Amino acid sequence: MDHRSGFIPTKGARVNVESFQSSPIGVLQRIQGHDRYLDRGYDHFAYIPRPLPSVFDLAQRTYKLVSEAERAIGRLDAAVGQVPNPLLLVRPAMYREAASTSAMEGTYAPLAEVLEADYVAEKEQSREVREIRNVIRATDRGLELLERKPICQTVLNELQAILVRGTPSDGANAGQLRTGQVYIGERRNGIEKSRFVPPPNGPALVEGMDRWEKWINAEDDIPLVVKIAMGHYQFETLHPYLDGNGRLGRLVIVLQLVEAKALAYPLLDLSSWLAPRKDEYKNHLLELSRTGLCDPLIQFIAEGLSVSSKNGMERIERLQQVRLELVTRLKADGARGLALDLVDDLISSPFITASRAAERHGVTYPPANNAIQRMVRLGILDQVGERSYGRVYVSRAVLAAVDEPI
Repeated sequence: MDHRSGFIPTKGARVNVESFQSSPIGVLQRIQGHDRYLDRGYDHFAYIPRPLPSVFDLAQRTYKLVSEAERAIGRLDAAVGQVPNPLLLVRPAMYREAASTSAMEGTYAPLAEVLEADYVAEKEQSREVREIRNVIRATDRGLELLERKPICQTVLNELQAILVRGTPSDGANAGQLRTGQVYIGERRNGIEKSRFVPPPNGPALVEGMDRWEKWINAEDDIPLVVKIAMGHYQFETLHPYLDGNGRLGRLVIVLQLVEAKALAYPLLDLSSWLAPRKDEYKNHLLELSRTGLCDPLIQFIAEGLSVSSKNGMERIERLQQVRLELVTRLKADGARGLALDLVDDLISSPFITASRAAERHGVTYPPANNAIQRMVRLGILDQVGERSYGRVYVSRAVLAAVDEPI
């Protein structure tokens, strides 16, 4: 959509002017253009956030909740450090976060289906599962890039392209800042009745993202949780891409925690806490733009980080207990070697096949299949479906530990 800029309040600009014209942390800019979906012109206003400050004057309760969140994150990191092989716990957490963050954008699939997709050809996966698995790929890639680059637009461009791969948003605009105007609301109602209108593409967006990147990476005394909350607000307000902004913005939170060494592994599943509070979450972002009051959003994010960290610890304990129970049952049956090793595979992902197990452990198919059949006999594994070849098995105990709410 093309547009012309300049702030000229008029009667036609109802919602944005009334709600945002007195904001102390942003300004309105007039935008005009053509709505291709409705095939008509528009004359409205976009909100441009001012640069984030380097100092925040927050309420004592906010600082209290921020401190509690940072302590909870520290306890989660310490708990993971006590686990013999922490990497086993990374995949379940990443898959839960991917499913939850996607659900917040209207893409739903059962976690079990997402996990099982490791053994399903991509062409046989549902559209929802493929999109959720894009989040997992983006997370993997983000962590890989973080080893040699800071959180920056180059990194985010690549991750956004991964997020929209194979979706209607894939194409020439994938992996780059948007080149058109967007708005938050029902397309059929048009921009005039939208909930929020981010900055227009062009200089306002480019400058906003440049400032955001510098602010995110600046060495300062802003508490990490405050930096996470306010950086997230600014990113979502700028809405820099045509699609994937919510998922990418929440992924940045995970990357910030890892980059700051607050977490050694991406084990925080914040989106599971946010999903049932989606409306409250969006309202906090909106109200900050309207009022400039940072405390409500920071307190909300701090609470989410605290609860998610505690839930993460409980899930780790649950998985460790399940692992102990499965190993005990196998040893009581006289199992050793490969069968015991497969338990750790199940903790990482509750689905398994004999061919994948053989490949992973460097053995031939028969011993891998024998170990799996022993687990089936002991009730540790159940076959999924009725396929006579390429059978997939699931540990329902592990799946429940991963999937059931805390």
